[in-house]
Amino acid sequence: MMSLNLAHQTGAAAAVAPAAPRSAVVAAAAGTVSAPAVAPAAAPSLQLQTQTVDPAAPAQAPDLPMAFQALVESLPEEEHPDVGGEERRKVGVPVYVMMPLDTVRKDGNGLNRRKAVEASLKALKSAGAEGIMVDVWWGIAECEGPGRYNFTGYMELMEMAKKNGLKVQAVMSFHQCGGNVGDSVTIPLPKWVLEEMDKDQDLAYTDRSGRRNYEYLSLGADAIPVLKGRTPVQCYGDFMRAFRDHFAAFMGNTIVEIQVGMGPAGELRYPSYPESNGTWRFPGIGEFQCYDRYMLSSLKAAAEAVGKPEWGNAGPGDSGGYNDWPEDSPFFRREGGWNSPYGEFFMSWYSQMLLEHGERILSAASGVYTGTPGVKISVKVAGIHWHYGTRSHAAELTAGYYNTRHHDGYQPIARMLARHGAVLNFTCVEMRNHEQPQDAQCRPEELVQQVAAAARESGVGLAGENALPRYDETAHDQIVTTAAEKAEEERMVAFTYLRMGPDLFQPDNWRRFAAFVKRMTESGVRDVCREQVEREAQGVAHATGSLVHEAAVALSN
Repeated sequence: MMSLNLAHQTGAAAAVAPAAPRSAVVAAAAGTVSAPAVAPAAAPSLQLQTQTVDPAAPAQAPDLPMAFQALVESLPEEEHPDVGGEERRKVGVPVYVMMPLDTVRKDGNGLNRRKAVEASLKALKSAGAEGIMVDVWWGIAECEGPGRYNFTGYMELMEMAKKNGLKVQAVMSFHQCGGNVGDSVTIPLPKWVLEEMDKDQDLAYTDRSGRRNYEYLSLGADAIPVLKGRTPVQCYGDFMRAFRDHFAAFMGNTIVEIQVGMGPAGELRYPSYPESNGTWRFPGIGEFQCYDRYMLSSLKAAAEAVGKPEWGNAGPGDSGGYNDWPEDSPFFRREGGWNSPYGEFFMSWYSQMLLEHGERILSAASGVYTGTPGVKISVKVAGIHWHYGTRSHAAELTAGYYNTRHHDGYQPIARMLARHGAVLNFTCVEMRNHEQPQDAQCRPEELVQQVAAAARESGVGLAGENALPRYDETAHDQIVTTAAEKAEEERMVAFTYLRMGPDLFQPDNWRRFAAFVKRMTESGVRDVCREQVEREAQGVAHATGSLVHEAAVALSN
């Protein structure tokens, strides 16, 4: 799983006031464009599932913008079990640890640094960790051709985790590894997918300058059979089904969570701030990614539906560049175009396209994993905290989160997850406001509060991650405090620690990590005696010294 950097996957949210009603223009847009291009099935969720899960189903035209908005809003919230409620009955916050990005070899046939993995898992179990998180790369497991799956290396890891009594969060990573913060290796999309993207470059997200991004297939093509007769979402569904069937014996006992990749870095967002080739640098506002022909076709239909065809030719022309700040562009400045009828229309369309993308993939995932006891589904939402203190929240807008001073962008996402009983996985839990550049109006603490509130109000479980590798007690204290606050409200259902590597197994870091795990997993994380925890952590560090040394040496080679 890709870790987002200070600038990459951190987020800022403030204690935002309740969302103001949209303008008449946007209300009209939502109502008018809601008519699907094809006759809807009896239930929207069934319609989505038939389109995207069954490979034999005929491909349908791409969805019109906001086509599912009215239908989706009307779905009953009780369709799926209350994951948050079930988790709240337990105590403590289980801690998982992210595995290295290249845990499985690129040929898929085994593990890299097998000896180090074995020692690491034993050490994690001794420290009280609940389990591990691992990326199941599309570019590795279905590399050879459509429907040709190779899970050999992942099977070796699952067997090793089971032998050591560890649980596994498996990430269905349908994105490229490389080009984002923390990406130490490069794992492209499957070769046969890239061949199709070479034939039709509009399958890649595209910015205003025509720059293509090959991290993830454009959501504009979700429902079009562009991958050798299958739609992208059908490919995702088939991959998840193959994984479920291959690991049936591990489902619910070792594999307890499936995190479904939704975009770049595995997150539900647009690739608005790509770091590859120096395109974007923190704290730039990023750029809208709506210029492939599939996205533009949808935008054109949405604009015509509200009687404003001139709004459908392109995205905002005055929204600046990747590395601009909000005040550099007329669209994002204090009283800019983002707050105009056109801005509200565009942002409603752009964010709704992202929500519909999430709905389609979650429908596919639900069709595969519903009925698999002990396995929950989660979705990762990016923490974009820079420029959060401004009115426009420009960096969030370009990523597809319609979150401004007047509009809550995270509640619709949480509600979508609630419809599928999915967990909301959010990052930057370790960050404090004063640690960030003040001139960039970073507000990670308020962002976490806003997202947690959206999860609580929607009845979904909230899981956390740290955005940057941090082994210091200051970061640990912040995570524990946040977990304790959520325990008093709804409880954080899990925390995933970034990431296993040589640094984690340095003696001081390891001792601090053992203490952190103890504080997180105790029933009353606020009240655990610090001195007692330190003594116990010292004991763990002493008992696992040889394992930790072995892991550190092997991981360094």
